[in-house]
Amino acid sequence: MSSFTTISSDKLARLIGTANAPALIDVRTEEDFAADRRLIPGSIKLNHENVAEWGTAFAGRSAIVSCFRGEKLAQGTAAWLRQLGVRAETLEGGFEGWKAANLPLVDTRKLPPRDAKGRTVWVTRARPKVDRIACPWLIRRFVDPNAVFLFVAPSEVVAVGERFNGAPFDIENVFWSHRGELCTFDVMIEEFGIATPALLRLATLVRGADTARPDLAPEAPGLLAASLGLSRMYDDDLDQLEAGMLLYDAFYRWCRDATGETHNWPTNKAKA
Repeated sequence: MSSFTTISSDKLARLIGTANAPALIDVRTEEDFAADRRLIPGSIKLNHENVAEWGTAFAGRSAIVSCFRGEKLAQGTAAWLRQLGVRAETLEGGFEGWKAANLPLVDTRKLPPRDAKGRTVWVTRARPKVDRIACPWLIRRFVDPNAVFLFVAPSEVVAVGERFNGAPFDIENVFWSHRGELCTFDVMIEEFGIATPALLRLATLVRGADTARPDLAPEAPGLLAASLGLSRMYDDDLDQLEAGMLLYDAFYRWCRDATGETHNWPTNKAKA
């Protein structure tokens, strides 16, 4: 049974991908990380030896700390974080416990280089609609919560990526792009290794909205309508992205928790 300073893998899995997920901090040793360079979705890799320096950035927040087995490194780091005003817990069983539960792990070898602040940088076409909002949502919720997104003219996406060490996405002839009938959102789920029933259901909605295939899911036209509406509401792409994060948070929670729920009116019909 988990103590008040630990959390089980199944409970953490319910938090990951949601808007209010805690910060996830991986403090495995470099040797352990080199043996398996995957991360629990949404995690950032930090050095436990410097917790007194970087820990203040998490003050006032909730955080879950994991190491190889959830023992001394995670517990010591979490204790330090609590000293710094962080509501810190450790992951029961650590990285190995999560892996043993067959839960998703992000393949960090697929990520672009990180900048001086440890963030991944992604570049795509300006004026996003569906895929170019869905993919940033996926990255921030499941891959890199601090990721930076640069929206530029279509003709400059690849060149900007080269100059600023960013990964171009959702444009032709790059790695992160449509493949056959799959859209970029599908590709990212597959390449990062984070497929879950909820994300795969959401991917079907995104694909239907992004590729003019409303037959794929009855909800796809609604996602398209909301996406086009947001694109008309916001002139600034980053403002649109922030609004789109809430939109995809809602669709994700529907895909995960509410697909069987219906709504009708009136609620107090007389019984026959």
